[in-house]
Amino acid sequence: MIKVFGHFSPDTDSTGSPLIWAWYFSQIQQTPAEAVLLGTPNTEAAFVLRHWGVTQPEILTDLPAGTPVVIVDTNNPAELPDGINDADIQAIIDHHRLVGGLETKGPIDITIKPLACTATIMYELIGNHMAQAPREIKGLMLSCILSDTLEFRSPTTTQTDRAVAHALADELGVDLSDLAAQMFAAKSDVSAFSAAELLMMDAKKCTVGDKTFRISVLETTSPAQILSRKDELVAAIPGVAAEDGADDVMLFIVDILNEEATLVLQNDLVRQVAEASFKLSAAGDTVTLPGVMSRKKQIIPVLSL
Repeated sequence: MIKVFGHFSPDTDSTGSPLIWAWYFSQIQQTPAEAVLLGTPNTEAAFVLRHWGVTQPEILTDLPAGTPVVIVDTNNPAELPDGINDADIQAIIDHHRLVGGLETKGPIDITIKPLACTATIMYELIGNHMAQAPREIKGLMLSCILSDTLEFRSPTTTQTDRAVAHALADELGVDLSDLAAQMFAAKSDVSAFSAAELLMMDAKKCTVGDKTFRISVLETTSPAQILSRKDELVAAIPGVAAEDGADDVMLFIVDILNEEATLVLQNDLVRQVAEASFKLSAAGDTVTLPGVMSRKKQIIPVLSL
């Protein structure tokens, strides 16, 4: 059976998209497929599963060599199991930049499009067969798009993402703003997580000059709640960086409603990167970056030393 999965630290898109594609393969293509996760979904993704009445997929703990897999929402080997190149990769569906490093046993289907969400790409690929999709699959698609676009606030949002989301919402009889508000409230409730868990919740590794950083992003409607734990978060950074084999962590707290990010400046190295990347002078232990919402488009591409 084909295993369909996204990246480590699964967010809503990396939780919902495997379920969507496993349904399509199993029910439409008549090819047995199973959605799995590479970790515990974040609070928003967990809410989305409950909201649409979908059982959480199992967490993948072992990937035997030769296992047929479809990779979604990433093409970066660093975000996938160590043995990924020993698996039988059959397809990749993604909306991130092409990283390189994956090896396949033969020609495969690869779809990478400059859209805000993997689920939007899947909607297009499934085409007329979407008429057969059950309510929960359409609901997962809609939720993935709202999450990745931050309800269309993110600069990664395209007209295609908007059109698909509105079409799905109309079909489902869902108020977009109400669903997004519930999702963002669930995402913002991080009180049950330790500082280390918060730093690892939504993170990607990135090389800047001769340094490797874990770029951690926390999207929230209540930034003050997270900033009140700043000292705790800073204290946890060295351990998280060491566990990830990184030199340091850059923590961006994205304020969804005010459309800005706060970057924690815990040391001179992070301050140096912040000043070089965002063309500013930072005196305190945090800096506000107006309009910065997207790690993919506004953070990682500009990082420099």
